[in-house]
Amino acid sequence: MLQLRGDSGPRWIAVLLLWAALCCLFVPAVTVKHENFKTCDQSGFCKRNRQFADAAAATSSWASPYTVDPATITFKDGELHATVLKTLQIGQEKVELPLTVTFLDSGVARVTLDEARRLKGDITLRHDSKARKERYNEAGKWALVGGLKVADGAALSETADEGYTKVFYGEGSKHQAVIRHAPFGIEFQRDGETQVKFNERGLLNLEHWRPKTEKPAEEKREGEEETKEEEKKEEIAGEDESTWWDESFGGATDSKPRGPEAIALDITFPGYDHVFGIPEHATGLSLKTTRGGDGAYSEPYRLYNADVFEYEMDSPMTLYGAIPFMQAHRKGSTVGVFWLNAAETWIDVVKAKSSANPLALGVKSHTDTQTHWISESGQLDVFVFLGPTPQDLTRQYGELTGYTAMPQSFAIAYHQCRWNYVTDEDVKDVDRKFDKHKIPYDVIWLDIEYTQEKKYFTWDPLTFVNPDKMGKQLDKSDRKLVVIIDPHIKNTDNYPVIDELKKKDLAVKNKEGNQYEGWCWPGSSMWIDCFNPAAISWWKGLFKYDSFKGTLPNTFIWNDMNEPSVFNGPETTMPKDNIHFGGWEHRDVHNLNGMTFHNATYQAIAERKKGELRRPFVLTRSFYSGSQRSAAMWTGDNLAEWSHLEASLPMILNQGISGFPFAGADVGGFFGNPSKELLTRWYQAGIYYPFFRGHAHIDTRRREPYIPGAPYTEIITQALRLRYQLLPVWYTAFREAHTTGAPIVRPNFYVHPEDERGFAVDDQLYIGSTGLLAKPVTKEGATSVDVYLADDQPYYDYFDYTRYQGAGTHTVSAPLEKIPLLMQGGHIIPRRDRPRRSSGLMKFDPFTLVVVLDKENAAKGELYLDDGETFDYEAGAYIHRRFAFDGKRSILTSTNAVPLGAKFTAKLEAYLKSMSKVRVEKVIIVGAPKAWKDKTEVVVMEEGAKESARRKTVAMEFHAGSGKQADWAIVRDPKVGIGRGWKIDFS
Repeated sequence: MLQLRGDSGPRWIAVLLLWAALCCLFVPAVTVKHENFKTCDQSGFCKRNRQFADAAAATSSWASPYTVDPATITFKDGELHATVLKTLQIGQEKVELPLTVTFLDSGVARVTLDEARRLKGDITLRHDSKARKERYNEAGKWALVGGLKVADGAALSETADEGYTKVFYGEGSKHQAVIRHAPFGIEFQRDGETQVKFNERGLLNLEHWRPKTEKPAEEKREGEEETKEEEKKEEIAGEDESTWWDESFGGATDSKPRGPEAIALDITFPGYDHVFGIPEHATGLSLKTTRGGDGAYSEPYRLYNADVFEYEMDSPMTLYGAIPFMQAHRKGSTVGVFWLNAAETWIDVVKAKSSANPLALGVKSHTDTQTHWISESGQLDVFVFLGPTPQDLTRQYGELTGYTAMPQSFAIAYHQCRWNYVTDEDVKDVDRKFDKHKIPYDVIWLDIEYTQEKKYFTWDPLTFVNPDKMGKQLDKSDRKLVVIIDPHIKNTDNYPVIDELKKKDLAVKNKEGNQYEGWCWPGSSMWIDCFNPAAISWWKGLFKYDSFKGTLPNTFIWNDMNEPSVFNGPETTMPKDNIHFGGWEHRDVHNLNGMTFHNATYQAIAERKKGELRRPFVLTRSFYSGSQRSAAMWTGDNLAEWSHLEASLPMILNQGISGFPFAGADVGGFFGNPSKELLTRWYQAGIYYPFFRGHAHIDTRRREPYIPGAPYTEIITQALRLRYQLLPVWYTAFREAHTTGAPIVRPNFYVHPEDERGFAVDDQLYIGSTGLLAKPVTKEGATSVDVYLADDQPYYDYFDYTRYQGAGTHTVSAPLEKIPLLMQGGHIIPRRDRPRRSSGLMKFDPFTLVVVLDKENAAKGELYLDDGETFDYEAGAYIHRRFAFDGKRSILTSTNAVPLGAKFTAKLEAYLKSMSKVRVEKVIIVGAPKAWKDKTEVVVMEEGAKESARRKTVAMEFHAGSGKQADWAIVRDPKVGIGRGWKIDFS
């Protein structure tokens, strides 16, 4: 939040003084201030590499100056090693660049390229810098957790092909890497067809180390004329040196002690028209071009985590997080790359269209998506995924970077937040009003005003007088409290936290090696360096109950401002020549910074009390690949505008396919005051965010769901109850994400990868594997929506069973009180229908199963349950059932989905005992066969039941639909346990 926060407490004079001091540093903004953030032309390395690309494209005889020395090629144990030589100007030595191509057991290939001289430390740093001499090579230490087993079956091709080296790898050796020696390039093939190309356009550019030399002014050469072609070659070879050695922006100068060290590479996806991923940007799901074409952006996509105030829509501008994972998709194939680099990165996207050749039979027009990746520092480290399905990519990427953490059950329910609830009595009053209006919620949040003078791990003694009592009131309804803790520590007297930070030398350093001081909410601040293991250990101690007094087991943490946001820093962040633990410059690790902080907080929450093994909950604003292992995220400081509601859907979908599915947006918009219609529609959309939180700025009017009044409060309440009703669906989807990497909410292309018309659809979503298809209303005044159906299965309205069928667009009525939600035929949807005050009070409630029949009168579904709190599920303490309806035999069954051979542990026995009385109270069959019209009962059989209860008859009601409404049947209280095997015979 890049705006000054007013203080609602009594110390207003001190706050005004702070406000005045900060105003000296910057002028408060009213919208995104583009002048505070660099364009590519203002970012020296980006500009150089774009110019390099332009000059290469304009030179007909251009050839990349990088070649593989064939004499250096070796292959052993699934790894190819070689030396790439970079040819400098004529007469100069060649730069040696060690190349490694690793073929992994998962079918993924990894390519790394480094610089021999820097690896050896054979360079001289300028300005007596304390920085490391190597290129940064530790991003994997933070981002990668598995999937790195080298393939045993990878092998060199036995067929010699001069100028190329070929390696077969992957399952059945269906993948092939073709490494071209001169100029250096790699083609990655699947089943003989090229899917990904490296350096096809010759834009590989690794800026090697060289000493700074002062050049004399060049004399004009009289009588010598150069051709345009020669001028272009010289432009490429000479390079623009103006930002090699230092660079200024916004009144700050970056000293660049290692000189120029950018890396760039062009990566082409031949035959792919759609690329997705590389969040976080406020863009559509299918990425637009950045260099020409209809509706193209004028700037590359930027990945440089930043506190962007009131960000704008439809822009490649950087936001709070960075995941450099891109997927390309076409009918029948999905491939991708993961650019493992934590420095500032820019990515150009170009769609190169080819026309059909009328003389070549069968040769159709196609599109190649050409991308150009440019990072300021670090080694080249790229993973290549050859799919062929979207599910393969999310699974393999998840194997590398980790799957999303399994959350506590409360974390996927509704969170109520604003900046700020002003007193502990205010919090308790809001809590009581939710109950008074019978509105469910699970968590209430506190922003920075709860602290004493912006000092974290403290409570304001005048406004939060008794936090213990506040927390205990929440706990009576099984509700939680989340408080904010940011990485900046107030630099002031009589504050033990800053005293310890300084004494233990755990803060980030400036370029001189002294503890860095900047400005944030508290004024003068220092930043904990969570790259330092000692800093993490110290941080964990601050959260223990006897240290952070006033917190209880139902207190959890929000990490904001962790890009890091520095009010007086360049681009509102930390100088790039600051130094982190290990001697790495901030430029090398910037995009990792936020993740190291929320990782440390996750560990702290997990270790608050010895023996208290419960899953932490941490929300982060800044993130990187791997953040999904320990946090949820939200899309930052959005606006109470319809455009921001609309943009939230593709942003959250993009997070999901990029491996970080626990994502949400501030419901209602952070800045501004939404109309009652907008607020209502936003809640109706927000119930489909995996992370569901209402939040608002301190200057906004109160907007808790009970505030708007009739009919809006009632409509919002019904939306919230729908979220709670479907919590079993959401929890099961989280389990799937936790074990397979699958997104929790899914775009059309992920569910229907063969449907070319739907690849760019990003305003509707599927929830997990349940067949639930939601299309939120995002237009003011709309009373209907157009839902796109990709297949010919029947879809049914969730509420009245109206049937829609046929691939294409269908208009669904959506007055204000209606939430457009369809059920795809072929699925069984578990839900809990009893309204409660919080999810914790639903733990032992019975279930309803909604069986939605497909064209073959069949359906299937799953339900996953555990205690929703501890890590006992890792010891097998969970229930995982598979439901199936056999259309030919008209039998519904429940079977155990637990893997064969799983151990029956004591924890599982205890859990099953605790759930023994939880039953199925209702089964609804949507699209019921008309042959059941006169049927009044079904036969129920249950495993493990008493002899008298093993086989019984239960009443069934058949309801004939009218008009487009489907027929449906209901079986009430079949008295079968949710954790047992059973079947219901409808024949």
